[in-house]
Amino acid sequence: MTAIDLGLPSRSSLLPVRRPSRRLSVGDVPVGGGAPISVQTMTTTPTADVDATLRQIAEVTAAGCDIVRVAVPTQDDADALPAIVAKSPIPVIADIHFQPRYVFAAIDAGCAAVRVNPGNIRKFDDRVGDIADAATAAGVPLRIGVNAGSLDPRLLAKHGRATPEALAESALWECSLFEEHGFQDLKVAVKHHDPLTMIAANRLLAERCPYPLHLGVTEAGPAFQGAIKSAVAFGVLLADGIGDTVRVSLSADPVEQVRAGNHILQSLGLRPRKLEIVSCPGCGRLQVDIHRLAARVEAAFDGFPHPLRVAVMGCVVNGPGESREADLGVSCGNGKGQIYVRGQVVRTVPEQQVVDALVEEALRLGEQAELPEAGDTP
Repeated sequence: MTAIDLGLPSRSSLLPVRRPSRRLSVGDVPVGGGAPISVQTMTTTPTADVDATLRQIAEVTAAGCDIVRVAVPTQDDADALPAIVAKSPIPVIADIHFQPRYVFAAIDAGCAAVRVNPGNIRKFDDRVGDIADAATAAGVPLRIGVNAGSLDPRLLAKHGRATPEALAESALWECSLFEEHGFQDLKVAVKHHDPLTMIAANRLLAERCPYPLHLGVTEAGPAFQGAIKSAVAFGVLLADGIGDTVRVSLSADPVEQVRAGNHILQSLGLRPRKLEIVSCPGCGRLQVDIHRLAARVEAAFDGFPHPLRVAVMGCVVNGPGESREADLGVSCGNGKGQIYVRGQVVRTVPEQQVVDALVEEALRLGEQAELPEAGDTP
């Protein structure tokens, strides 16, 4: 069965050239080396609560998460890892701070990767060789994670604060500790709450190391503010081809973090589009409550299985043009809506019937997408 094109314009010629990097595998998810950019998040449940953690992992997986990280601050959390790894539908990364012994516990539990922050692991320098040996034997990559709030004290003293140079130097130095033991299955993340600092630090890393980079604006803030800060930072770097995985660190449900990450990648053409609502912001020309109408359309199309661009427009200036450029569209005015399908007006309906009409036309397009073409065997 061959699906037909629903009409979304090709963006392949506009995609950035990806920065070359080493490829590694986080479970069954390839990272770096030109692999698709993956979306990550972190659970907010106590890891020791296996059932609650697995429920949240199921929720973020359904939202489009590729890799999930769990915190391991206590022995009870470490003891829960084998059960979580065994039942998680996506690869699990253990997030380790302060205690090297939990790194070994995570590797033994079968975690797909382990995040370490050498800047705040006690006596870390003395355990690098042991950790490298254990990770090599198990085929487990390590993520070097450097945050502004937990920068190595020696580098903080040298630079005075968490500058881009300090963050990059810390990450490169920590990578070198593992390189001395022949270990190179590394992924690197340098994070800061300020997008400009984070961008500069990642540009430095992109020039100076071959490892895949995980992007994140740490402590980005509440959902609205954090999503904007993350979109700005990710957009700049990804447009330059820098970045192999992302996490949108919002003070919000992990599901919202995943949705934001997916939307950012979709907007850049780096992940297949799903639903996209094109709607006008509103002005004095409008003859319809466009904000309410756009929200109703978005709700009506939630979960639609085919990629669609739906234009919801409220006046004759931009409405017809935007509607013609979308798979489906409506241009409203005078209590009516002209319904467009692939650039052609197919009917005019009363304003109160616009949402139903769009859904009906979308279902027709969906049926066409599933029809076998001539010569195909049903």
